[in-house]
Parts: sequence; C-alpha cells; structure tokens
Amino acid sequence: MSLIYMPGFGNDFETEALPGALPQGCNSPQRCNYGLYAEQLSGSPFTAPRSTNERSWLYRIRPSVKHVGAFRPIELALWKSAPHVVEHRLPLGQLRWDPLPIGDEKLTFLTGMRTITTAGDVYSQTGMAAHVYLITAPMIDEYFYNADGEMMLVPDTGRLAIATELGRMEIGPGEIAVLPRGMKFTVAPLDGAARGYVCENYGAKFTLPERGPIGANCLANPRDFKTPMAAFEDKETPSRVVVKWCGGFHATDIGHSPLDVVAWHGNYAPYKYDLRTFSPVGAISFDHPDPSIFTVLTAPMGEVGTANVDFVIFPERWLVAENSFRPPWYHMNIMSEFMGLIYGQYDAKEAGFEPGGMSLHNCMLPHGPDAAAFEKASTAALAPQKLSHTLAFMFETRLPQLLTGFAAELPALQTDYAACWAGIEKKFDGTPGLK
Repeated sequence: MSLIYMPGFGNDFETEALPGALPQGCNSPQRCNYGLYAEQLSGSPFTAPRSTNERSWLYRIRPSVKHVGAFRPIELALWKSAPHVVEHRLPLGQLRWDPLPIGDEKLTFLTGMRTITTAGDVYSQTGMAAHVYLITAPMIDEYFYNADGEMMLVPDTGRLAIATELGRMEIGPGEIAVLPRGMKFTVAPLDGAARGYVCENYGAKFTLPERGPIGANCLANPRDFKTPMAAFEDKETPSRVVVKWCGGFHATDIGHSPLDVVAWHGNYAPYKYDLRTFSPVGAISFDHPDPSIFTVLTAPMGEVGTANVDFVIFPERWLVAENSFRPPWYHMNIMSEFMGLIYGQYDAKEAGFEPGGMSLHNCMLPHGPDAAAFEKASTAALAPQKLSHTLAFMFETRLPQLLTGFAAELPALQTDYAACWAGIEKKFDGTPGLK
C-alpha cells in the first residue's frame, strides 16, 4: 500500500491512526482515549520565540520512560563525532573519493555508518558530521534516536523504508529525509542493499532559506515537503533501543516496540522532500550567480547569513547566460564544502567524479573546474543548453571539516585528484584581446 503524507514545511499538523485518539481542545486531558498516555516532545526551549518554537504532542501506548531501561555503552567504531582525534597524517589539500563499495557484509543503518568528516563541537551543539551509510540488512527489533542532532539522509543507491514514532516514510535516490533530534526510528533497505550520504546537524535545525528579492516562489516550495501520517506498532517483542548522546552510543533492552504513537499534533516531525521539485533560478542575461541560489535548506548560526550547515543542490536546469563562463568559477571560500553526486555528471568535472563519490574542499582551499571542463566551457557555443540527468549536492558549513582516519585510509581516496588542474595552461602573453 502506498504511503500517504501531509504537505507543508513547518506546519502545525494533526493526525490520528485511530478515530478519536487525538484530544480536541486540550493537550493533556485527565484521561486519554484508548488508555493512551500524553507526552510532549520538544525540539526547542519552552521559551523560544513562536517562529522557532518546536514541539509535538504524542498520544502513545506507553510513555517514553518505558522505552528505556538500564543503559550499557556500545561501540560503533566508524561513527565519529566532533571534536574527534585526528588519526592520520594526510597533508592539507583538496580531496576526492570514488564510490564506497557496499559489499556483502551484513550491515544495518547503524553498523554501516561511516564518518568522513566532522566539524564543530557536539558538546556545544555546533557544527556537523558528514557520513556515508552502507546497508545490506534491516534493523530488526532495533530502534535508534540521536540526541546529538537531526539527521538528513540522501540516498544514491537503493530505496529506504523509515519507520518513525510519528509515521512511516519511503525515500530513494533523488529524495531526502530529515529525522529530528531525539526521535526514535528504524531503517530497512527496500532493494536488498542501499548506499547514501548523511548530514548529522548538531546545531539549529534545518529551515528554508529566505528568498529575498526572489519573492514568494521558486527554490524549495513548502508544499513539496511531506510529513508522514500517524502509524504505530503494538508489538510485545524483545527490542533494543540505541541512543547517540554526546558522541557516545548506549543501548537498552525493552520488551516492546517504542514506535507506539497512535496520534499526534505539532510542528516537530520528520519529513521527506523530492529534490526534483526544487525550482532553480539563475542568470537569464549574463554571469554565473553564487551557488547559494541552489540552497534547499539551511541551519543558521548566530551571525546573520552564516550557516552552521547549508544543504545545496545542483539539479537539472537550463544554461542561457550570454558572454559568460557557465560552469562554477574558480574560487576560494570561507565555507567548507563536502560534495556528493547522486546521479549523472557534475558540470565542473569532466571525469573522476562518479555517482556515489564525494569530494572535500575545505576553508580557503582553491577549487573549480578541471582543465577539460574549463577548455570545453571556454570555447562552447553559447546557445541555450539543458543540463539533464544530473544531481549533485553539498553539505556546506562555516566550520572546517576534519577528516577521519577511516576516510584518510580508504582505497577509494583519489591520491591524484589535484592532477585534474595540472593541464591548466598559462594563456597570458601581454597582448590585448581574447585568447
């Protein structure tokens, strides 16, 4: 049966899986229908301004105090948090990796998480981590929640079924899912195996960027974000709940499923988004605008216009700029850019950047088109051109991204990546005119 979602970004939703399970007119009645318990899940301080205040009221079979017991520490050795100890001697430089092979090892969403970079400080709830997940097996009677931050899942291979406390979602390549801090969920691959990227955002939650003079429409439109309807599990089976807290992992055993929310209302909820519904804007006369015009979601810092994390995509689009170099220009950036390719070819790299691959261009390290892409774009006829079947993205942060030992030692690391610029030639000869 296909899943049904509620549209809108940041809406105050209400949904019930059984008629009459959702109280009307109050949040915490003396007795809830069906013998349910009322519980509030808060994603912001109680006194946060209305525009940033986030909470949902849940009506569940058992309160969350019954979904945890005695914790014991466990180890997920390849899942790192900031600040992590730098375990490698790889020198500073621009970096790129081939796609990580999924392999045949039994890996769940938790055991298959591989941290590539971290930034900031999980203890002060600033910064982020960029991961790759490799999944070959479902989480069976195992549930997870992340107290350190919200998680954005970006598949590049295989579809995922995600069951959360507030409902069920399915996503595949070209879509994303965002799971709020503190919300329990479980993940299963729908196609046997799956691979993708994760942005673990330690800071303020993702929100839609301001459009400024663009006005009321385009970019990511609120109606295209989808939140699941209430769905619950009433299972009396031995289960394990894993919690990530301040960079450590802890497990507890319980005798039932924690996904037992029968009804809920509020604005603190998981959601999915189809990146192909993003409506890009760009130059219709000349010049190549800044990549910020492709920002889907942003997690702000205290300084206006500065992001803890920006999620930016490079989708299908028309290129029509006159007398302009159309691919991304060469630049050095105060932001640090972790990039992945979901499908197709990225227009600034003619070779070496494959779907499922990734690159890292840290703060103030120069980067831009490779030599072949520069020559092609410099001599191309400037007729309208459609970039088709392409989707790349960036996790971009104001903070430097530190490489993990795992990422530094991967066979997939392209040790000759910087050679992609070796063919760039000096064209200056001191005489006027175009060369």
